[in-house]
Amino acid sequence: MTVKELSEKCKFKTAALPDGDREIDGCYIGDLLSWVMGRAEADCVWITIMSNLNIIAVASLADVSCIILSEGVTVDDSILKLAEEKDVNILLSDKKTYETAVAVYENI
Repeated sequence: MTVKELSEKCKFKTAALPDGDREIDGCYIGDLLSWVMGRAEADCVWITIMSNLNIIAVASLADVSCIILSEGVTVDDSILKLAEEKDVNILLSDKKTYETAVAVYENI
């Protein structure tokens, strides 16, 4: 499944989708950036509530397929601009983190 397909199926909002055809393989949930860098696997979905500029660097280093910001978290335009430049997909979910993870699990 691709990031774009997941977004449509789960009704996640698209904040940045520079590489919507990127394939998804798994899911990682975490808010401690150093743990995500060391434990998230390439091509997985990363679910977090972190919304600072560092999420783009971590997503690039970990080579995740997308970031899903859960619980209604949003990001500002400077982060979205950097996400587009670095080919980092960002989706938004109003659901709680657990519910977001269940939706991802049921659809990938």
